[in-house]
Amino acid sequence: MKFVDTPIVVFCDANTMLGRESIRRIVKLFSNPKVGCVSGEKRIFSKDKDAAAGAGEGLYWKYESTLKKWDAELHSVVGAAGELFAIRTPLYREVERDTLLDDFIISLRVAQEGYTIQYDPEAYAIETASANVKEELKRKIRISAGGIQSVVRLRSLLNFFKYGTLSFQYISHRVLRWTLAPLSLALLIPVGLVIALNEGIVSTGLYNILFWLQILFYLTALLGWYLENRSIRIKLLFVPYYFFIMNLSVFLGLKRYLKGSQTVNWERAKRGN
Repeated sequence: MKFVDTPIVVFCDANTMLGRESIRRIVKLFSNPKVGCVSGEKRIFSKDKDAAAGAGEGLYWKYESTLKKWDAELHSVVGAAGELFAIRTPLYREVERDTLLDDFIISLRVAQEGYTIQYDPEAYAIETASANVKEELKRKIRISAGGIQSVVRLRSLLNFFKYGTLSFQYISHRVLRWTLAPLSLALLIPVGLVIALNEGIVSTGLYNILFWLQILFYLTALLGWYLENRSIRIKLLFVPYYFFIMNLSVFLGLKRYLKGSQTVNWERAKRGN
C-alpha cells in the first residue's frame, strides 16, 4: 500500500476468479463522493455432488449477499469480504500487525470516517467451496476468532449517538452473530425444556411445540453429519448441519481468541475440485 498512488485500490484473494465486468462496476460506484468503499459479492461454485461444506457455504453466501444488499439500501454495508472489495486509497489505514480479519477492519474503518460501504452483487469473485466440513470448520474458527477481535477493536462503533444507523447495522448484523446469538441458541435448549416440562412434555402448547421443533432441527443436523460421513449427498440435510458448525465455530473461535493461540497467518483450507 505504501507504493499505491492510484485514487482507488482493489483488494482480492489469490484463489478467486473475478467476473468480467467486476472491476468496472466497482469503480463506477465511487462516482458518489460519499462512498469510501465498495464490496463485491462472493460466490461459491456449486456442483450437484457438493458435500455439506459446499452446499452449506453456497447457501450461506446467498443469505449473506441478501443482507449486504439490504444494508447498502438502508445505509452502508458493515464490512467487506476479502474476496473482492475496493477503497479510496487516501482512506486506507494500516491495521495492527496481529489483525486476523484485515479486510473487515480496513473497510469498517473507512465507514468510521463518515463514508459508506456500498455493494454491487454483479461485481463478483467466485471460488470453490471447502473440500469438506473439517476444512470449513478450520476456516470458520479463524473467522470467529477474528470477529471477536474485531468487536473489541471496533468497540467505538457501538456508540449509537455517534454512528447512528451504522451502529445499529453493525450490532445487529455482526456483533450479535459473533457473541450473543450462538450463546442464546445454546441456552434455548435447557430453557425450552424447562418450559416444555411446565406445560407438559407431550402437550400441544406453543412453547412445547417450539421445543420439539428445536430438537428436530438438531436431530436433522446430526443426520446430515451421519450422511456426510457416509458420502450420501442430500443437500437439504446439509443446511442444518452447516448451521450447527457455524455456531460451534464461534465458541471454538472465542476459546482461541482468549488463549491468544490464533496465528495471523492463514492456514489455507483445502478447496473442492
